[in-house]
Amino acid sequence: MFAVDMSSHTAWPIDRRHTQGGHARRASVRVSVHATDPLVASGLRAMFQVATGVEPVDEPAEAEVTVAVADAGLRELLPPDIKRLVIIADDLRRVELWTAIRRGLVVLVPRTEAGDQARLARAVHDAHEGRGDLPPEQLGAMLQALKELQENASDPRGLGPNGFTPREVDVIRLLADGFDTGEIAEKLVYSERTVKNVLHNLLSRLNLRNRTHAVAYALRQGVI
Repeated sequence: MFAVDMSSHTAWPIDRRHTQGGHARRASVRVSVHATDPLVASGLRAMFQVATGVEPVDEPAEAEVTVAVADAGLRELLPPDIKRLVIIADDLRRVELWTAIRRGLVVLVPRTEAGDQARLARAVHDAHEGRGDLPPEQLGAMLQALKELQENASDPRGLGPNGFTPREVDVIRLLADGFDTGEIAEKLVYSERTVKNVLHNLLSRLNLRNRTHAVAYALRQGVI
């Protein structure tokens, strides 16, 4: 299911209140698993069932840590009221990283490491203890996302939780209704150049291929 390539290490938290035979025993952490592929979700639950110090639960509300595989539609994948979030992903585009941070991201595990039971259990315990763990290549994107979070908190024109600005929402909804650039400009009282710039910036920021892809992405994010 996953390739194994261990490349990071973080110390395990130890619960010293419980000992047996002179050895410290780790406290059990309740974890829920979420993935769009049922086979992937089942595989992860099976790994956690035999992992030391981890207890998989069926009800997300009972979980102390949420583990999610970020394939697509991250916002739809995550349950409400997350306490601590572990994301498994090769790469998170900035808007998805932004969403994950808002939902409580603590640890990001590369897919290449997700086949290792000890690595995943360690990620769960790190998240439970609030110890952040992020691959170095994601650090710049995370810092930028945090900067945007701070700026947008006081700027109503900034990105919303769906990753779109209000202007982009207006344009993409009209685009989905079949209007061309000139008609969108007329309806929104923009110049046609402004509409083209809005679409260009949207496609570039979200790494979307074309306008059709932008409409499909907006549908998945619940924008339209």
